[in-house]
Amino acid sequence: MGTPPLFRIEDLHVEYVDTGEMANAADPAILRGVDLEIESGEIHVLMGPNGSGKSTFANTLLGNPYYKVTKGKVWFKGDDITDWPPDERGKAGIFLGFQYPEELSGVSVVQFLRQALSARRGTDLSVLELRVSMMEWMERLGIDPSFSDRYLNEGFSGGEKKRNEILQMAILEPELAILDETDSGLDIDALKTVASGITLVRQSRPDLGVLIITHYRRILDEMEVDRVHLMLNGKIVESGSIELARKLEDEGYEQWR
Repeated sequence: MGTPPLFRIEDLHVEYVDTGEMANAADPAILRGVDLEIESGEIHVLMGPNGSGKSTFANTLLGNPYYKVTKGKVWFKGDDITDWPPDERGKAGIFLGFQYPEELSGVSVVQFLRQALSARRGTDLSVLELRVSMMEWMERLGIDPSFSDRYLNEGFSGGEKKRNEILQMAILEPELAILDETDSGLDIDALKTVASGITLVRQSRPDLGVLIITHYRRILDEMEVDRVHLMLNGKIVESGSIELARKLEDEGYEQWR
């Protein structure tokens, strides 16, 4: 048998676990049979309008317990990770960049990264050892050195939060990065900074697989993309080249509804 793909999703059905007013909804399903395959070194893009299932998809890949897989499988490097908790996914080499990164008051960027990288490697990493790597990457990404001692995302601008996530991706050295609307709310300069950061990380780690979840084509104009997928009503209804993204931006989603 050949080498399995880096990441594969087959016939994924997901529903939201709600104990509130939606708990008795006639159809709680959000994802209704998603298939996707990403090889090492590829950049894939998932697009779709609000309510199409993109955020549910990202949360499911993270292992968020509020989203229940009712059918289908998620595979990473040949392992069935469908039921793995978030920390096990992270240790295995999956990174998720959030649309709205959480603030952690009292926890500095360097402290957070030390804990995360120690868990990823299975060894207790010293702060000094980590700082050397951080200084190198912050210089490459154009991040002020004082950034490392600020509390995680506290008082960060939108662009700083996104650059911080690119820094995390560089330091943690994942094999798969899932970036959920990483371009959300960014001006054109911040967008270019994030896109160039992703490109820099991939130059150091050419086998890194990337899935970018977005509404807009603009970040795709700043990097080379292998495949674009359109999600509607909880399913991927079309896949193609960057031309598909251009068509969606020019013509909208109506012809696929």
